[in-house]
Amino acid sequence: MKQQIVQILTQVVQQLKNEGVLPEEASVRINVENTRDKAHGDLATNLAMMLTKLAGQPPRTLAEKIVSVIESLADRGAIEKVEIAGPGFINFFMKDDAKFAVVEQVLTQQADFGRCNAGQGRSVLVEFVSANPTGPLHVGHGRGAAYGASVANLLEVAGFDVSREYYVNDAGRQMDILATSVWLRYLQLCGEELTFPSNGYKGDYIFEISEELRREHGETLRKPAFEVFTGVCADEGQTDGDKEKHIDDLIAKAKNLLGAHHYETVFSLALNTILGDIKEDLEGFNVTFENWFSERSLMESGVVDAALEKLQQAGKIYEKGGALWFRSTEYGDEKDRVVVRDNGLKTYFASDIAYHFNKLERGFDILIDVWGSDHHGYIPRVKAAMQAMDTNPEALQVLLVQFAVLYRGGEKLAMSTRSGQFVTLRELREEVGSDAARFFYVQRKSEQHMDFDLDLAKSQSNENPVYYIQYAHARISRVLEQAAEKGLALDLEKGMASLEKLELEAETGLAVQLAKYPETIARAAVAYEPHQIAYYLKDLAHGLHSYYNACQFIVDESEVRNARLTLISAVQQVLKNGLAILGVSAPEKM
Repeated sequence: MKQQIVQILTQVVQQLKNEGVLPEEASVRINVENTRDKAHGDLATNLAMMLTKLAGQPPRTLAEKIVSVIESLADRGAIEKVEIAGPGFINFFMKDDAKFAVVEQVLTQQADFGRCNAGQGRSVLVEFVSANPTGPLHVGHGRGAAYGASVANLLEVAGFDVSREYYVNDAGRQMDILATSVWLRYLQLCGEELTFPSNGYKGDYIFEISEELRREHGETLRKPAFEVFTGVCADEGQTDGDKEKHIDDLIAKAKNLLGAHHYETVFSLALNTILGDIKEDLEGFNVTFENWFSERSLMESGVVDAALEKLQQAGKIYEKGGALWFRSTEYGDEKDRVVVRDNGLKTYFASDIAYHFNKLERGFDILIDVWGSDHHGYIPRVKAAMQAMDTNPEALQVLLVQFAVLYRGGEKLAMSTRSGQFVTLRELREEVGSDAARFFYVQRKSEQHMDFDLDLAKSQSNENPVYYIQYAHARISRVLEQAAEKGLALDLEKGMASLEKLELEAETGLAVQLAKYPETIARAAVAYEPHQIAYYLKDLAHGLHSYYNACQFIVDESEVRNARLTLISAVQQVLKNGLAILGVSAPEKM
């Protein structure tokens, strides 16, 4: 209905131009919105107020001319009447039968209802999660996973050509700390007595990988503890201790004592084990990727060197203190950034420069990165590098996600990744289920703080939003099942033909709500806000539950019965479509 009004108003604007009321070259944007109070009609526009300066007339006077043109049209479509309100708002009252036309549209298009061409086929690479493979995914990663996957689904429905990618940080210092941590635990399993470094990874999963290493290689990788720690800087808490130099010295010792081949054995086992667990966790969370992009591949293929060379040729790299620096302050960053350290090792930033350059080289129109909110300061330097390499920094859209804080029984749960004290995503899924976790993570704006109430997520009550929505879907299934059990199964053809029998306010309200779904999709996609879908589904479920409590669906009068069953079938389809975007199932029974 809204699009129909826009088309009519487009004709009106042209007529006003023909009459000289508006200048011929005027560019007009037409807004049509749903009214909040049905006493003011179904739809409204502020067009008269938007055009008052162009026309040089008071908005109320211009509104009268607009209404006059509408009333003169031979075909006014589904418009029943038009009224002027306030300073110049124009309210549209639609014919009742037009309001239910959306029901047939839903049931004809089914899973495609709501799809639009807002994206016009533009290619989008959505990179999300991308957690370092140094440990299991925890609940903090879960919000980024749920949000990124929902944004990707939403963009796909809105007509974008979407690819999903996980950037595997399988190079750099953190991975060396992981490999060294695994090896030191392995040495302990072999009987070596040593003090584990304060900056090592301490979770139980490190022991599990070390046990696998010992099963596969016995004690062939064993070295005496005194040899490992000889010449190593003291750890934190010891005399002249430095935890960062301590772990770096241990990494160097591991590489030296094991040799390149055996160190790679430890490194690969740790990486592949954790990455395999990450993939398994995400698949169980209904999150999948078309591509897992390796940071090491950037190094090995020479892409990092090529990107840095491009920056050097542009005069954007300089040497200071034995290190190479990128002139990011020229692009608004607070300070210049190191890309190659004085020891010759490339920084994460160097890899990120090359990675984003590689993304654009692959031909994507839009790059979407989903990052934790603590990476906010990283945005200007990445965009600066893109600009310095003469690529389009505006192609990059960074969406920030606040980590979730877990509560159980009103108590906040502690989180510390390095110490191994955290709730894993797998534990969360096992406790509350993937559906509840996915929905709870995206029901707020991604940049807003989030308290995740585990007890609420597990409850079967109206206060639990995902239960409330899924129950609406299951409730409709049960009604349709009961009708069939009584020999009164829905006759869809007759139901479509009898929609004029729907006269209750609750029925009209549901039809209006169904008509809002496509516009909600388009609006949410442009804003990267899947929480809008969550809000919409809660409103639609509320309408269904209210309707269910207000009247009987399975009545003797066949026309009314088929019309009502047809209406709730359309509601069920839209509930299913919306839940699919959020990665949540639509159960038939609960």
